[in-house]
Amino acid sequence: MRALVLSGTNNLFTCECDDGVIRQCSIKGKVIKTDKKFYNPLAPGDFVEIEIDPINNDKGQVINLIPRTNTFARWNIKGNAPQLLASNLDYLILVTTPDEPPFRPRFIDRELIQADVAGITPLIVCNKCDVEGAEDPDFLERISIWQNLGYKVLKVSAKTGEGLKELSDIIENKTTALVGQSGIGKSSIVNALDNTAVQRTGELSEKYGRGQHTTTKGTLMHLNIDKKISGKENTAANLIDTPGIRRFILHEIDWQDTALYFPEMKPLLGQCKFGASCSHIHEPGCKILEAVYAGVIFEDRYESWKRITNEIKTGDFDE
Repeated sequence: MRALVLSGTNNLFTCECDDGVIRQCSIKGKVIKTDKKFYNPLAPGDFVEIEIDPINNDKGQVINLIPRTNTFARWNIKGNAPQLLASNLDYLILVTTPDEPPFRPRFIDRELIQADVAGITPLIVCNKCDVEGAEDPDFLERISIWQNLGYKVLKVSAKTGEGLKELSDIIENKTTALVGQSGIGKSSIVNALDNTAVQRTGELSEKYGRGQHTTTKGTLMHLNIDKKISGKENTAANLIDTPGIRRFILHEIDWQDTALYFPEMKPLLGQCKFGASCSHIHEPGCKILEAVYAGVIFEDRYESWKRITNEIKTGDFDE
């Protein structure tokens, strides 16, 4: 029987099966055959095949992973392997704030690169846009730069409701994942869209002896978006709330290729005087450096590129 993975840790996963029953499933043989090695074998959004326990109908075993359309992961230093955060996504929602916690644009830059590597369309959501820092010139400038590079940016407030209608229009009938650092307000956005979602998840966790819901693991929720927000009846969306991340480390990208994932740098790569051997740091005739000096490439984005390239090259990862 086919099932959708809602959440899980270690070798126990909460799976929503095609017969409508939610079952606790372990992996048969404790190993899933895939073409890549991940720190965790399954993630919210995965589709699997299960065998139902003949004695206890509420339990089962995962016998096969249905091929994924995409995966979003970060590098896990402890496990020395990529850690799956979500699978089979239509959109990746990268959540940031102008303040509370402090604005970290380079965190978003890293996530944008990983989304590009994964082939998933990113959406930058600036939450808490009701706080005073939302009018900070540096914050507004960075948002404008992302927009000029072609990234979709939404300013929202889970507290006031600003921007939630546009967000609900984008995620309707889609599977999306919320990604961001701790305290950014991901769960608050979920509650603002559907104020029963986290409550339902908490009840499910309690049923299976997992305690009340906190975002210590990724969880896929079926949202029924509030009519006051969507303006329509029965607006559904699948949303994966991922755990808060302190630092986001890239994987599946060579340090020599990082400029390919910066839209403002990519068109200039073939124009450098020293060609593919140009480091874009000190060479005369480097078109990327010329663009930085001319203000065509934003200096902080260039600094992001330098730091990301160095950390991949050296293994000395920045927070």
